[in-house]
Amino acid sequence: MKELKCPKCGNVFSVDEAEYASIVNQVKTAEFQSEVDRRVEEVKARIAAEQKVAKVQSESEYQARIGRKDQTISEKDSRIQQLEQQLQSIEAVKKAELESALAKRDVEIQAIVAGKDSEIQRLNQVVEIAVRDERQKAQESLTAKDAKIAELIASKTLEKSQAEVRENGIRQEYENRLKFAQEQVDYYRDLKARMSTKMVGETLEIHCSTEFEQRLRPFFPNAYFEKDNDASGGSKGDFIFKDSEDGTEYISIMFEMKNEMDETATKHRNEDFFRKLDADRTAKGCEFAVLVSLLEPDSELYNGGIVEVHKYPKMYVIRPQFFVPLITLLVQTSKKSIEYKKELALARSQSVDVTNFEAALLDFKDKFGRNYRLASEKFKTAIDEIDKSIQHLQKIKDALIGSENNLRLANDKAEDLTIKKLTRGNPTMKAKFDEVRENNPMLPKSSDNE
Repeated sequence: MKELKCPKCGNVFSVDEAEYASIVNQVKTAEFQSEVDRRVEEVKARIAAEQKVAKVQSESEYQARIGRKDQTISEKDSRIQQLEQQLQSIEAVKKAELESALAKRDVEIQAIVAGKDSEIQRLNQVVEIAVRDERQKAQESLTAKDAKIAELIASKTLEKSQAEVRENGIRQEYENRLKFAQEQVDYYRDLKARMSTKMVGETLEIHCSTEFEQRLRPFFPNAYFEKDNDASGGSKGDFIFKDSEDGTEYISIMFEMKNEMDETATKHRNEDFFRKLDADRTAKGCEFAVLVSLLEPDSELYNGGIVEVHKYPKMYVIRPQFFVPLITLLVQTSKKSIEYKKELALARSQSVDVTNFEAALLDFKDKFGRNYRLASEKFKTAIDEIDKSIQHLQKIKDALIGSENNLRLANDKAEDLTIKKLTRGNPTMKAKFDEVRENNPMLPKSSDNE
């Protein structure tokens, strides 16, 4: 590409080799015209010199050639006239050629200028399209960032809400259990405040009897659950529970209910009744012995759940709220021993040695006691884990609050993002944006606040 300067407008523009060759040809034509003009001047000068010489010769020979002068003067005049006509003809031709060349050159220059104007317009359009594309890309990038930020905010908000729901659920469950326990405590404290020691014990018996009839009787319609009214052995328990399947008894429980008023001078302990309960259980032929007790209300041992009394086999101490769960657990476990008992009864009827059966049954009962003790311990562990879960959810809540603050800062930074900051350090893009603003008066001008 070659650069040329327009003699009319002074603009510098670029031309290709073909265009440049054409212009050079035009320039060469102008040089040719200049050479023609120079030669014409030379001819004129030569003729003038010849005329001068002829004049001098004529003057010197005037007298000698006076006779011939008149003859030749006409010849000279005609020659001069002829030469002048030739010069005029040459000048006219050259002038026409020059005007034609100039006109052709003007047309070509105009065509070149028009082409360059078109090229400049095309380049302006390309620049405008590039700027528009860059602006669109920047807008799309900002939109994508806004969408990402919105997505993150929505995700964090959802996670926060889900965590709050889980936290509220666990907290509500925990509060409900605490409320239930507190209601139980308040209920029995109220009972103890309103009733005598005997009436308190009788009210606990009524409570357990009602719980059994309402919650367990539908599942054990043929079970025996009655008060122990047989005091022929010198003492009696409070309730006896027995159930059988296909005529084979698989479970029997002796219940004792104990409570006392806060105003009672002598405070009893649960272990004060273990010996009597064991004796009543043995006297009535019951396999299990259960003390339903409200004694020692501040004891962490007895408030933790189902407590196994290791001093006496198959003896447990529970609070009233574990009355139904304990019966259910003992029934489910004891049903597994029905087959052993059936085989044992069959063997005994046939006078067969049942030592192995008895050993297996005793082993099963020992394992059941151990498993039951482990279940009681796991119940307390579950309560502790609920407390830990509440603490963990609180930490999650604190973390989500911190995440929300970070998202807020990110949103502030996104809102503070401007074209000036995007083009900082990129003069090319800045120049394009400035050019677009100058060419489009509808767009806002650049400012320091961008």
